[in-house]
Amino acid sequence: MGIAPLTTSADSPVPVHVAIIMDGNGRWANARGKPRSMGHKAGAEAVRKTLESAADIGVKYLTLFSFSSENWKRPAAEIADLMGLLRLYLKKEVDALCEKGVQLRVIGDRTRLADDIVDAIDEAERRTAANSRITLVLALSYGARDELARAARTLAEKAVSGEIEPDDIDENTFEAALYTHGIPDPDLLIRTSGEKRISNFLLWQLAYAEFVFIDKHWPDFDADDLADAIKEYGRRERRFGTSHS
Repeated sequence: MGIAPLTTSADSPVPVHVAIIMDGNGRWANARGKPRSMGHKAGAEAVRKTLESAADIGVKYLTLFSFSSENWKRPAAEIADLMGLLRLYLKKEVDALCEKGVQLRVIGDRTRLADDIVDAIDEAERRTAANSRITLVLALSYGARDELARAARTLAEKAVSGEIEPDDIDENTFEAALYTHGIPDPDLLIRTSGEKRISNFLLWQLAYAEFVFIDKHWPDFDADDLADAIKEYGRRERRFGTSHS
C-alpha cells in the first residue's frame, strides 16, 4: 500500500522532483551477516516501494542513483550481481510500470553496459513513454563530471561545425545537452545511510535542491521516511539565491 497523499498547501508543498542517493545496501547486508548480493536484492524491493509511495504522494519525477561510473571499480562478482538484478528488473517490472502509469527514463553512459541490457532499456523506455503518472529516472553508469564533459564536447562540436555560435551557449543550451534534458531540476535530494555528500551525482541539476540526510540504510527506507523527508522539505524556505523575504 502507498501512503496518504500529503497536502499541497503552502505549509506542506510536495516537491515535483525527488532525487535519492540509495546508500547502504552492503552495510545493511554486513550487519545481518549476509552477502552483499542480499543487500542489493533488499534495496531493489525498497525501490519498488519508494516508487509507489512517491507516486501516491504526488511526486512527478523520482531519480534514483542506481549505479555510478565509479561503481565499475567494484569486484567483478558484485558487478555481475548488480547487472543480473538490473536485467531481472527490466524484464519483470515493465508491465507493472505500465499498469501504474510510470514512465521509465535511464540516464548515464550506456556504452559500458552489455548490449542486451541496452536493448532492454530501449524497449522499456519505448513501452512506458506515454505514461504520465510519474517518471522514474534511473541513473546507471552515471557520473556527473562525465555528463558535464560530454555536454561541453557536444556544444563544442556544434560550434566548430557552425551549427551554433559560441555566444549562443548559455544555461539553457547547456541544459539541453545534458542527459536530463527536459526534466525539471530536483527540488529535494535524499541520501540514506548517514553519509553527507553527493558523490558526483547531478552536480548541475542540484544547484538549488534541498538536501535531507537519513541515517537508515537504503533497504530499510520506507514510506514514512519519504513522507518525513518531504515534510522537512516543506519547512525549508527556498530563495534560489535571492535575499530573505
